[in-house]
Amino acid sequence: MTQKLLLFTDGGSRGNPGPAGCGIFIADENMNPLKRWYRFLGETTNNIAEYTAIKIGIEKCIEMGATEIEVRADSKLAIEQLSGNFKIKNENLRRIFLEIQDILADWDGKITYIHIPREQNKEADRLSNVAMDKWMEKK
Repeated sequence: MTQKLLLFTDGGSRGNPGPAGCGIFIADENMNPLKRWYRFLGETTNNIAEYTAIKIGIEKCIEMGATEIEVRADSKLAIEQLSGNFKIKNENLRRIFLEIQDILADWDGKITYIHIPREQNKEADRLSNVAMDKWMEKK
C-alpha cells in the first residue's frame, strides 16, 4: 500500500549564525495533520537549520511508514541543492546532504522536493520559532 506523506519543514536562526531551531509538520495527501515536531539546534546558521529540518523530517516520515515523501520547504537553496539543480559549496551543508543521501539509500521509496512560498509554510515556521522561543525562555 502506498502511503504518501507531505513534509513541510523550516529552519531558522536568530542571527546568522545564532540560536537556531527547526520545525516539522507532516500531513497526509488531504492535508490532514499527522505530526508536528520541533527541536532547538544550538548555535548554527539558517541554512544548516533548514537542512537539519529536512533530514529529521525525512527520518520521521520513513519511521511513519511513508512509501512516498513530498518535501515542501521555503528554502530555495536547500530544495534546489537537494534536487541536484544547484551545487553545494558549503562543507557543512554537503555533510548533511550526504547524511540525507545515506538515509534515502536504505529506503525503497520515492522522494520529491518542492519549493513553496513562505505563506504556504506557516506551521513549520511557527514550530521552528517555538523551538527558539523555548530556548530563549530558559536563558
